[in-house]
Amino acid sequence: MPDAIKRFFAPDPESVGQVRDFALRTLAAWGLEGRAEDVRLCVSELATNALTHGTCCGHGFHVTMSVEDDIVRVEVQDSSPHRPKRRSPTDDDTSGRGLHIVDMLSDDWGIEDRGVTGKAVWSRFKTAPATPGAP
Repeated sequence: MPDAIKRFFAPDPESVGQVRDFALRTLAAWGLEGRAEDVRLCVSELATNALTHGTCCGHGFHVTMSVEDDIVRVEVQDSSPHRPKRRSPTDDDTSGRGLHIVDMLSDDWGIEDRGVTGKAVWSRFKTAPATPGAP
């Protein structure tokens, strides 16, 4: 099994795109691209939440990816102790759907308190190696 890969991202809006790229590159390096779009979208939502609600005082956030038995785990850790809450957005709301998306696309997800260092929001994806010759 490959080792877990952890990266720090600055508290900048550009970090969300960098997180998506990091996730896709990591999955490709592991040969586990079968659920790449689901992972990419979920890590984007979790990074956006960390950036918008979880970073304070110029602190960035960490993203860790790991794999065990073809289960990919993505974790976004930020410095806020406040747990994210699912909202009930209306059709007119432009935000509030992120955790609903994570819930729909991942096989499991949750939140771990990290004491004085904040919290981590994680999601898991059952995946399989990419099929040779697949588009």
